[in-house]
Amino acid sequence: MASGTVLLLLLLLCLAGRSSSQTDAPPPGCGADVGRPYRALCDLEAAWGVVLEALAGGGALACLLVGGVLLGRLHTVAEPEKRGTAPPLLLLLVGLLGLFGLSFAYLIEKDEPLCLARRALWGVLFALCFSCLLAQGWRLRRLARQDGRAPGGWALTGLVLALTAVQVIIAAEWLLLTVVREGQPACRYMPLDFALVCSYVVVLLVAALGASALALCGKERRWRCHAVWLFVSCLLSVLLWAAWLVFYLYGNEALGRALGRQADWDEPVLAAALVSQGWLLLLFHVVPEAHFCLRPAPRPSPTDYFDTSHPPPRLRETSFDEDLPLAHRPFMENQAFSFDEHSAALRAGGFRNGNPAFRPTVPFRSSVYQPTEMAIVLNGGTIPSAPPNYTGRQLW
Repeated sequence: MASGTVLLLLLLLCLAGRSSSQTDAPPPGCGADVGRPYRALCDLEAAWGVVLEALAGGGALACLLVGGVLLGRLHTVAEPEKRGTAPPLLLLLVGLLGLFGLSFAYLIEKDEPLCLARRALWGVLFALCFSCLLAQGWRLRRLARQDGRAPGGWALTGLVLALTAVQVIIAAEWLLLTVVREGQPACRYMPLDFALVCSYVVVLLVAALGASALALCGKERRWRCHAVWLFVSCLLSVLLWAAWLVFYLYGNEALGRALGRQADWDEPVLAAALVSQGWLLLLFHVVPEAHFCLRPAPRPSPTDYFDTSHPPPRLRETSFDEDLPLAHRPFMENQAFSFDEHSAALRAGGFRNGNPAFRPTVPFRSSVYQPTEMAIVLNGGTIPSAPPNYTGRQLW
């Protein structure tokens, strides 16, 4: 209820200063050349106009600044998931800029052209903003799926414009029926009629709240933070709309009965609602989304080969003799055969024709070159103690 408290404080400022602006003399802060319709912009006694003017001007400047930064650094964003959020975000900035600008229309004394602009732009600008929120909720819902793909920027832009066009038709029909056909003054309309025209905007806001809630239930935790900011923005907007609708529909009657006279504070209520809604969406949705969109992707950290906090896994010393049964180990049998052959050669070569003489033609086993297993592996041969199909590691 923080938004309702802020709105109530603004309305109290409005009511405190309305009585001082009824005289023809220029109020403090306004010069003699300032016309009566524009005195609310400079009246220091009626502080509500100055406060709302400052907040609206600061919000419009912040929208221009964020939009310029987003457009200037959009070429550095390479991920398509991040680039997809830029078109709805830019359209939302346009809508917020319109809300802050429209609030000045409620600070000026009303006339027929100004009332037409109020009635025509109020619902359209809010529909544009809430359509952007709904498009963002649909996008996050698609991204939150495990294998979901985000819709493109052009698809989101078309969705936002199509949803906004419905409110354009509703506002145009309301003006045609009441002003053109029936001939009523543009500044004379029932508050209930104004609230009913905004019913489609309320439907868009509730749909955006539901889409953000569904995005929170997704499997991908990467986009859950985006969904949280969107859900908070939609929830605070619902509370704000409930507050200003109650004040707008029933506040005049309750205040008139309390003061004993007819109260007229419709314009401060609507101006405060415009400024509050603009700052709410700017702080809770536009700024976080712009930050996430322009934030560079984290670079993968290089492998630290000198990090001894985790010891490397021990390599198993492979021994082919351990994997083979004794029946398939010819190396030990060859050694036994070499000893037998050596003994037999000594016995057979001891005598020749009855004369003891040395037999030089019989080679000893130890004098014959026998390559080691490592030499056989390096030369691409077979290892006697290895399986028959093992040929060693081919290094060349």
